Amino acid sequence: MPDIARRDPFKNFRFRVKFSGSTEYIAGVSKVSGLKRTTEVIKHRDGGSPGTSRKLPGRTEYEPVTLERGCTTDTVFEEWANRVWSFRNATGSLETSLKNFRQDLIIDVFDEGGQKVLSYAVHECWVSEYQALPDLDANANAVAFEHIKLEHHGWVRERTEPPQPTEFSDTASG
Repeated sequence: MPDIARRDPFKNFRFRVKFSGSTEYIAGVSKVSGLKRTTEVIKHRDGGSPGTSRKLPGRTEYEPVTLERGCTTDTVFEEWANRVWSFRNATGSLETSLKNFRQDLIIDVFDEGGQKVLSYAVHECWVSEYQALPDLDANANAVAFEHIKLEHHGWVRERTEPPQPTEFSDTASG
């Protein structure tokens, strides 16, 4: 087992989200729901052992991922949601744009020093729910958030290099 110096878990508020293949992160994402998968349990009985059930793994389901961010003039969520949204074109006929409606996402987690320590690739995401504005209330003192709900085909942890410990040395000249 490798010698691991870190004992404390990583904080859950140091993260960024980007599209796979992009170098720029999606602006302002403040919340990402957890990555969760559930495998169905299949029970069966052997003919020679009628009193005991056996269990086998079945189908695996992945929970949708929700991204939330403050409302701004950036339209990346809306443009993505519109790729699977039905709309009327200039001639009045119904169209659905499915070009590039699936995209892979990368969720990066950073340590206190700003070094990437965890990275997950979420495969073939598409927007199943889009909320452009929350309930608006003139008496409230809150930020307006937009959110998207993403269906996907699973996720995997990407390999990341462990952060190198930094050493502080006395650099004063004298």
